[in-house]
Order: sequence, then C-alpha cells, then structure tokens
Amino acid sequence: MTPKHFKIKFPLWQYLNQPLFSRDTKLVLNPHRFALIWHLQLLERCWTKECDAKGPQQH
Repeated sequence: MTPKHFKIKFPLWQYLNQPLFSRDTKLVLNPHRFALIWHLQLLERCWTKECDAKGPQQH
C-alpha cells in the first residue's frame, strides 16, 4: 500500500552515475543543484508523457 503523499528522495544512484566526459550533459558536482535539476527533468518527463485517462479507445 502506498501513502497518498510521498516525497521523492535524493536521486543518489543518478548522481553517482553521471557521465564524466560527455558533450551532451554537463557534470553537476553540487548535490543540491543536481537534485533540483533532476526533479525539474522528472517533472518535464511526466508532463510530456502521454496518458489516456479515459481508458482504451474503441473504434
């Protein structure tokens, strides 16, 4: 059973697995800044994800 409100904790695994020498992504050493960026990117991914709240469409 999941609680109604839950907080996403610090993304430690993503922080530790940042690419070091990547041209596409910039390394963020400040954990607080990394968490802010990660949460914003999570929100953007959730926002752009398509979701059909009405269920399967019938043609």
